[in-house]
Parts: sequence; C-alpha cells; structure tokens
Amino acid sequence: MTGTRQPTAMQVKGCELAIGTSGFSYPEWIDSGFYPEKTKSGHMLKLYSQAFSVVELNYTWYQMARPEIMERMLLQVENTENFMFTAKLTRTMTHEIGNNWPELARTYIQGITPLLTAGRLLAVLIQFPFSFHRTGNNRQYLARLLDSLHPLPLAVEFRHRSWAVQSVVTGLRERGITLVTVDGPSVADFFPVLETVTSSTLFYLRLHGRNSAGWFSGNMHRQFDYSYSEQELRAWTDKKIPAMAEQCRRGVIFFNNHVAGQAVSNALTMNGLLQQAA
Repeated sequence: MTGTRQPTAMQVKGCELAIGTSGFSYPEWIDSGFYPEKTKSGHMLKLYSQAFSVVELNYTWYQMARPEIMERMLLQVENTENFMFTAKLTRTMTHEIGNNWPELARTYIQGITPLLTAGRLLAVLIQFPFSFHRTGNNRQYLARLLDSLHPLPLAVEFRHRSWAVQSVVTGLRERGITLVTVDGPSVADFFPVLETVTSSTLFYLRLHGRNSAGWFSGNMHRQFDYSYSEQELRAWTDKKIPAMAEQCRRGVIFFNNHVAGQAVSNALTMNGLLQQAA
C-alpha cells in the first residue's frame, strides 16, 4: 500500500488539513499489506511518510522523548517536504503522575526540541485517561502542567465527561491551547464529541473507533479493534470537519484504531472523501 508519491496537506475552507495515524511502527501492518514483507521497524517511518504527511508519535507516551531519537526520525523524513509530527506527552505526566513531574516536564522539552527547532512539531498531545476527572486537585495540576510546558504548542485530550464544561473551553482558548475533539465509543461518561475550536492555530481530531464492548477490556487490541464505515466517515467530512476548518489555519486528523491496519484504511478513505469535497 505504501508508494513513492510525496503526500501533501489539502486545503479545506482555507485551512491546511493533514490526515495520519496514531503511531506508525506496527508489525501487523506488514500483514495488512501497508508495509512490504520483512520491513524492519527502523524503516517504517520513511515508508509511512510516503503515504501520509503527518504522524502522531506514540513512543513518547511510553518513554521519555530523547533528542537523539528525534534527530534520527528527522533524518528519515528529511527528503519528504513538509512532513510534520505531533507527539504524546509521556505517561508519567498524565497517567502515572508523581511528585517529580516538573523535572520530567523539563526533560521532555529538551527531548522534543529537535522537532520544534526543525519546524516539524505541530503539537504535543497531553492525553489524560478516563480516570482523570475534573476535581479541584486535577484542575490545579492541569494549570501547572500547561504553564511548565508553555514553550511548546499544546493540545489537550480529555476522556471523562466532567471536563466538558464552558470554563474549561474558555480557559484553553485564553491560553491558545487546542482542545482535542474525540470520536470514541458510546460508553457512560465518555467525553462527548465537541466540534469546539479553541485555537486559531490548530484543531486536532482523534478517532479511536467505537468498540464499546472492548473499551474497558484492558486489552488494546480489543479496545481499538474497529473499522469506520464510509457513512460514519462522511458524517465528519460532509459538515463537521469543514465547520472546524473555517475557524482555524491548520487541522490534523489521526486514526487510533490501529488493529489490523484499520487506521490506515480509514485514514486513506477519509483523505479521499475530503479531497472530493475540496
């Protein structure tokens, strides 16, 4: 499925829009046909950049961002003009928060700086878990975390419905920080679909799949095993995405339903639908 063409972002309602996937290094994508047989993990990003113009880095959630790894990635895409990155904030600042988080924030900034300096970093994704509710302590932590990461372009994703209040939207808008729009399963108290743009610089849409039965299974393959139908994708491409694009200079869309290459298939289908509309 990968090719030699150089992908580019498209213009929708005056907004530069790019579509990609959450992560790129999945051995199962060889079986699905996206990567050629026997492709090594170290070659996947270069091949990925031949099909997409943006990627959301997953590895930085599991491990601290390191300058040498970022520089290595830049070398792999140096011949792919305008290829861009977003990167998840490390889980020790979102899911496993300890007292040393300020030091970790400083280390993360140092690690991600090569992408920022190269002009290839669109956003750092601060992805909070479903268990991160809107409490007084969590609100204070969020404010302090955002302050500590201030030099970086930021996007915040909430999973719990308690954060879907106007004061949160207003606070992010005042800071110029992107509120991530999520498409997910129909489960109790999951953060709702909000087509709310809080930054004129970037809107950020993540599609996780709608596997309600597997969402709380604790098994990532069950959780993200879902393929969007064309009708489900058209609900986004016909009205929702164009409406968001009118409010922003740039937008990114990532598919997180990585199982069996479904993210790749859905991303390419959505790209085609938006190209038709554009």
